[in-house]
Amino acid sequence: MPIKLKSRREIEKIRQAGLVVAKVLSKLKEEARPGVSTAHLDAIARRMTREAGAIALFEGVPNPYGGPPFPGAICASINEQLVHGIPSPEVVLKSGDLLSVDFGVKLDGYCGDAAFTVGIGDVSPAHRRLMEITRQMLQIAIEQMAPGVRWSRIASAMEAYAKEAGFSVVTDYVGHGIGTEMHEEPKVPNFVSRELLREDIVLKEGMVLAVEPMVNMGTSAVRTLKDRWTVVTRDRQYCAHFEHTIAVVKGGCEVLTQDTDIAV
Repeated sequence: MPIKLKSRREIEKIRQAGLVVAKVLSKLKEEARPGVSTAHLDAIARRMTREAGAIALFEGVPNPYGGPPFPGAICASINEQLVHGIPSPEVVLKSGDLLSVDFGVKLDGYCGDAAFTVGIGDVSPAHRRLMEITRQMLQIAIEQMAPGVRWSRIASAMEAYAKEAGFSVVTDYVGHGIGTEMHEEPKVPNFVSRELLREDIVLKEGMVLAVEPMVNMGTSAVRTLKDRWTVVTRDRQYCAHFEHTIAVVKGGCEVLTQDTDIAV
């Protein structure tokens, strides 16, 4: 499928959806503390989404493995859980946890998507470093994105930054284009592969990308649990995930989910 370039009007529509995402994630970050369940965070996201007149993107997404559709408005993943963690009243945050929240909405026909990882209570220095390295990988992309830049150059810088810190970049999941649909072309990896080098992406004005580095403390290997949604690291070491929806514009880029400190 061809990459859909967005007009200035469409970028502004995506920005409005992105601002809803940003406000929700900012609120969830404030609420995430020991003793709070992930179901409580999901309820907050649902309420704020309704009040904004938006639709939660993740709820009801079909399961790629034939299981039940995703039941939550947010993905709430803890510690060794990388993505697609299901919110539950039985999952209660405790001091030392790392919580990753991924959330998206559709507003007036356009989508926004972002994610953050936050430490709960007293978090170890090693886990704080993991979060900071992952956050900085996203910042590297933001600083380098501009028309004419090849994505392989950005992906190479992101991957090198994580590896130099002693971490692994997840290769099973990548970022994506976004617009009227949550997932559009192109696929946006945080690493360099033969596929990327063979079909590199040259950034153009009007591209809107959801860039989302995912980093593991141990190996890059992951697997899906029996619930057919939750993805965990195979070695059960901790992981982190940050994401922004970003538009390529003349002279650089604009972060469309910026009204929060979730990533940079």
